[in-house]
Amino acid sequence: MLQRIETERLFMRPYNVADISAVQNLADDKAIAETTFIPYPYTAEKVEEWINSHSELIKNGDVYPLAVVLKNENQLIGTMTIRIDKIHNKGELAYWIGKDYWGKGFATEMAKAMLAFGFNELDLNRIWAPVMKKNIASAKVMQKIGLTYEGTLKEDVLRWGSYEDVEVYGILKKNYIQ
Repeated sequence: MLQRIETERLFMRPYNVADISAVQNLADDKAIAETTFIPYPYTAEKVEEWINSHSELIKNGDVYPLAVVLKNENQLIGTMTIRIDKIHNKGELAYWIGKDYWGKGFATEMAKAMLAFGFNELDLNRIWAPVMKKNIASAKVMQKIGLTYEGTLKEDVLRWGSYEDVEVYGILKKNYIQ
């Protein structure tokens, strides 16, 4: 069972019910919801339901939704998730960071660690990430960690009455190792 993934400034660990209010306070932000697939408003009830689903998902090796915590302050700042497609041996990367923590390199740091986990621990062949086209910061994170742009899914998601293009980024294990 996955316990913890550490980086220089962060650690990632499974969520627990004590995290509900911190997640709700960080993620119930329209600025985050506008460029991610997070529900808005993000009520404490929705967060609790989400967190309660995790232990089974992790135990089954289907999804690893991890709390991202600043080591020095023991402060939860966001989420990093990898969803596993066992049939095709690939993982989908997804994350969000609280607005107060944007622009500090945390997303890049934790995404690099999740790539290492996906390729080295889970032995995936491919890791990919969908990014709303308007989420330029996330696209830059994907490029910094070695994922390459693979294409655009035109009007792929309906968000608040408007269709949004989604860019796909990906990397193969053989390219990651190089």
